Amino acid sequence: MILQRFKIVFAGGMGAGKTEAIKSLSEIPVLQTEAFNTDAQRHSKMETTVGIDYGEITLEDNVTIGLYGTPGQSRFDFIWSAITKGAIGAMILIDHHSDNSIQELESYLETFQNFTDNIAIGITHTDLISENSKSTGIYKDWLLQNDLFSPLYFIDARKKDDVLLLLEALITSIEVNSNIAN
Repeated sequence: MILQRFKIVFAGGMGAGKTEAIKSLSEIPVLQTEAFNTDAQRHSKMETTVGIDYGEITLEDNVTIGLYGTPGQSRFDFIWSAITKGAIGAMILIDHHSDNSIQELESYLETFQNFTDNIAIGITHTDLISENSKSTGIYKDWLLQNDLFSPLYFIDARKKDDVLLLLEALITSIEVNSNIAN
């Protein structure tokens, strides 16, 4: 084992499920920095993260991973690099129900690739149906068109097994990319 403590960052737009994903995984009470949502035009949720969410999960061999959630609004992007400093990877969550989900994916990947080479993508809210529902295949197609090979999963951020699957995919990707083996 190289490190005793690891850090993984959750990023994505407001309402994508970052706080819920951390709450799903964390073995400790999650430190949340929620405030009243003043951007109701962007998302109808009552509260939104304005600082850092923090939780922890312990994996096999007593390896503890710190789970750090970023705020989703671009007005807080100045702290994204500070939160990501020292992270072994990032999990980008994208709200499938968003009108601009591909543009959000592109923007978050472009930004967080500056901070880490290890990224996994979770597409959330695929269960919501509207008149403008789009195919979930657009994400895989977009990644292939751009020669990007990050792990991609469709998850419910409220379900521990879904988020754990994404976390395990990210850790596997990190091990493969870094040639880290036990």
